[in-house]
Amino acid sequence: MEKHSKGERPAKKPNGGDAKADKAAGKAEGAVSRALFIQATQALGAVLSFEHPADAVLSRHFRDNRELGHRDRAFIAETVYGVLRRLRWLRRLAGDRATPRELLLAWCARGEGWPMRAFEGLASATERDWLAGIKAAELEPGSLAERADLPDWLADRLRATHDEAALLALAHSLNRPAPLDLRVNVLKADRDAVLARLREDGIGAEAGALSPQAIRLAGKPALQKHPLFLDGSFEVQDAGSQLLGLLVQPKRGELVVDFCAGAGGKTLQLGAMMRSTGRLYAFDVSDKRLAKLKPRMARAGLSNVHPVLIAHENDAKVKRLAGKADRVLVDAPCSGLGTLRRNPDLKWRQSAAAVDEMVVKQGAILAAAARLVRPGGRLVYATCSLLAEENDGVVDAFLAAHPEFRPLSAQAVLEKQGVQLQTGERLRLSPAAHDTDGFFAAVLERSADA
Repeated sequence: MEKHSKGERPAKKPNGGDAKADKAAGKAEGAVSRALFIQATQALGAVLSFEHPADAVLSRHFRDNRELGHRDRAFIAETVYGVLRRLRWLRRLAGDRATPRELLLAWCARGEGWPMRAFEGLASATERDWLAGIKAAELEPGSLAERADLPDWLADRLRATHDEAALLALAHSLNRPAPLDLRVNVLKADRDAVLARLREDGIGAEAGALSPQAIRLAGKPALQKHPLFLDGSFEVQDAGSQLLGLLVQPKRGELVVDFCAGAGGKTLQLGAMMRSTGRLYAFDVSDKRLAKLKPRMARAGLSNVHPVLIAHENDAKVKRLAGKADRVLVDAPCSGLGTLRRNPDLKWRQSAAAVDEMVVKQGAILAAAARLVRPGGRLVYATCSLLAEENDGVVDAFLAAHPEFRPLSAQAVLEKQGVQLQTGERLRLSPAAHDTDGFFAAVLERSADA
């Protein structure tokens, strides 16, 4: 049950040639050396092979070049992610066969709005002449997919649930960097107290609008050494992701299963909501991901979490819990296309065929997880995908084959916990409408006499 990377790198919003551009140019002139630009070009070239996730490629680049300082790493990450977000537009500007260096130059010139003086010392006279043409170029509007900076197949799939205006609005929101959200650990801290401490420390923070456990930061400060992070008072978690835990709504003393736990962000939330009572199983097929969960469990103060390595969804370790779980969360492996703000390379690395294969796997995982739910228990199926076939399609097929389950209203479940959100029966979140990652969730209940 391989899960995509949900890491985050800072990136800048494209701009024209205003005061922000002048500020960017000043930064470039003061901080971007020829050597640093070469480093960024090398990192971009490695990412554009699309053999590995962009965040993993960048992490490797930074490990191999430890002399890079914080600002240098930030410049490389920002520019690489900027190119990935607007790759289709940049290739229309610079040519389909543009090299990584040409794409990077074009991004700085048009996406970041650097004036020509910023390229002195970075680009040759020939390159500067080429860049002048890039800055002056006016493109025809192009196809809907081109305007949305999406591959054709993905634009076609999204048209099934979005009209043209909605699709362009969604695409624009996906091409912006994501904000940084925190989840307060309710086992250890109170949101108001955490907010007060962050503000005392000069960190801009506000209460999250969607989740009662969420805090949204004004910027992206380094938090790894903050006392409240070290003592487990908060974790980094998208506000939309936090709503999935609220849909599970675990209670003290229950037996709960996080069927595709990954590194355990939602596991930690569920454990805290259970007040570290009962038993919470965290299943995953990756030993490395589960290993990352263990120190996070300790920091969060949880003693009720039991990480379990499984070979597949029908592992004997899974079958032993058949009919025993009060609540089961299936945060299914998916295309990850709802996380394009954080992982823009996914739209270029995924394919229609890969999504179709994923749908088959999702159906098998949901059916296996459903066998764990006791009569009267709850099953939550969730993805961070925007595609109907991974979401409604999987749930509808499951319900048709499993009449012992019935849908519950996600909106009603959230309202009982003080969350006022017009979701309807199934949760649908998008960066365009909610400024969260794109999430889908369906809440299902097993008949008490099944």
